[in-house]
Amino acid sequence: MLLQTVLLLLVLHCHAEVTTAEEPGVPLPPPKGTCEGWMAGIPGHPGHNGTPGRDGRDGTPGEKGEKGDAGLLGPKGETGDVGGTGAEGPRGFPGIPGRKGEPGEGAYVYRSAFSVGLETGVTVPNVPIRFTKIFYNQQNHYDGSTGKFYCNIPGLYYFSYHITVYLKDVKVGLFKKDKAVLFTYDQYQEKNVDQASGSVLLHLEVGDQVWLQVYGDGEHNGLYADNVNDCTFTGFLLYHDTN
Repeated sequence: MLLQTVLLLLVLHCHAEVTTAEEPGVPLPPPKGTCEGWMAGIPGHPGHNGTPGRDGRDGTPGEKGEKGDAGLLGPKGETGDVGGTGAEGPRGFPGIPGRKGEPGEGAYVYRSAFSVGLETGVTVPNVPIRFTKIFYNQQNHYDGSTGKFYCNIPGLYYFSYHITVYLKDVKVGLFKKDKAVLFTYDQYQEKNVDQASGSVLLHLEVGDQVWLQVYGDGEHNGLYADNVNDCTFTGFLLYHDTN
């Protein structure tokens, strides 16, 4: 009530000043709407908060930005575990043949061989049989004067013999260094010509001797040879020793 009275007195005071200024010879009052000695009113109470508004609509997507610069290279990571062995792949195509090699030096060929025959049916028991019909003896390792083969190249040798039997039984032995290593016995059939043979492999050292001889007494000396029947003795080197 007091506030209303104060406001009314202020309004009346301002109105009286405006009326006095309109008289003749009196200066014009200040512009309308102003009042000297105006006193501001007491501030009013703050208003209440309004209700929240609705959410706005989503905006349209913006344009795609430019590609940025590449980042810095990171540190090297730790070595991983070794993986398992994979399955075997398919077989590849054959490679291109290599160049032909240079000719090598010719290897030395070791040769030792003989082949001989009996010219007469007369033989002496218990001594080397002298085969004097020479078929091959290029290295002269067989001695026709003694009936013995003399080893000049150490190694493995093959020996064989083929004999004709007539009139008596035959027992022949192949000797090496004064010791019989092989025997062949053939019993004579009356009024018939028989054949017998034998063969053996022997390792010989240089200086070893090999020969054939009738074994036993003269009752087993039925070796026979003529122009249509032969007795032969053959030997040759298979492999020479390398050490």
